[in-house]
Amino acid sequence: MSLYQLSKLLFELNRDTALQAEFTADAQAVTTRYDLSDEERWAVIDGDVGLLYVLGVNGQILMHFAAFRQIAWADYLQRMRDGVRIHGPVRAGIYAMTTGLDEKVAGV
Repeated sequence: MSLYQLSKLLFELNRDTALQAEFTADAQAVTTRYDLSDEERWAVIDGDVGLLYVLGVNGQILMHFAAFRQIAWADYLQRMRDGVRIHGPVRAGIYAMTTGLDEKVAGV
């Protein structure tokens, strides 16, 4: 996994309107410029917010990508929850889960 490259792509995509236009025209070509695993590449191309979250993408970067993909705020939040349910705990980054899915944390 290449979380840095994945985050870099999304960060640049969030800030660069020319790159956004290129991505809209040919997402696969844009993603090949970054050293991504196949799973990461297809998560970006498909706009799979849940999987991107599980892969460890920072929420600040991810929420702007979701907005670029025209995903409403409530749907964005639900897709992150669904990502954990479907793909398992967050694997890397600051959101990496250190407890099991069935464990309660801080009385929650």
